[in-house]
Amino acid sequence: MTYSIVSFHPHDGSLGFAAQSHFFAVGSVVGDAEAGVGVVVSQAFANTDWPHEGLSLLRAGATPDDVLATLIAGDPLADYRQAIVMDATGAYACFTGGGCAPHTGVARGQGVAAVGNMLASDDVCRAMVAAHGDSASGSAHASRLVSALLAGEDAGGDARGSQSAVVKVVDGVRGERPWRHVLADIRVDDHADPVGELRRLLPIHEGFRTIGAALFAPPLVIGDASGIAAAEAREMVRALAAAAAGLGGNPEADLWRAVILLRSGEVDAGGALLAELGAARPHLGEFARGLERVGILPKSEVRP
Repeated sequence: MTYSIVSFHPHDGSLGFAAQSHFFAVGSVVGDAEAGVGVVVSQAFANTDWPHEGLSLLRAGATPDDVLATLIAGDPLADYRQAIVMDATGAYACFTGGGCAPHTGVARGQGVAAVGNMLASDDVCRAMVAAHGDSASGSAHASRLVSALLAGEDAGGDARGSQSAVVKVVDGVRGERPWRHVLADIRVDDHADPVGELRRLLPIHEGFRTIGAALFAPPLVIGDASGIAAAEAREMVRALAAAAAGLGGNPEADLWRAVILLRSGEVDAGGALLAELGAARPHLGEFARGLERVGILPKSEVRP
């Protein structure tokens, strides 16, 4: 009831997967990825334990072939499952049980594999792997995976239609806090065009990664403003301006750009930008005064 693609990006060592299904919230059940460890996807009449157990085995040093063999041997209903296991080097193994509903498919490439079941045609998986390979080699990993899903949809996709989709990408750094190494984790749980919605959300996701880098890395927004390096502030202001262009009418990047300008001593530029934003949304005036009260913004006689 799902088609998925798993891949390794040799340019940065990242790992990821993407999937679409006519099933609610496929992203919550179909698979998982862990930085520096691997990716495991389980679908068809899925065993939702397989991704967690498979990652644990990869973490312990098992090969993808060994992981699949262990999962299959421990599951009396494995014949109804479909899976991909990929390790941190891009080596992988695929499995399709004989009890999976047709059309089933599998397609393989260097560091990339796609599997599907209940498909509208035999071409879906091949189209996904081809589209992944046709993407610009330096493009963001998440974009390549979503492009692959779009190609799968164009080839017929799930025979029952579309409902939900997911893309998740992690970097190649293995550590004790793997949640800090997630590059993208976007889920569309219920939508008439879930893959199209993933594509729409990707640039918004990228813009908010930049915003998050500003918000959560003191002293640009929080902490002692006297510690802000002028070059760091200028670089983040430029990055936020670029993020704002990708967010359309969403003012979030510009708001924090104004805050960084003000905190770094660029009072005229920051004040002008904040005034412009306040003209469009009057509540931002009181918000700015609130930031003054908690010490994020410097005191000023004039706020929009």
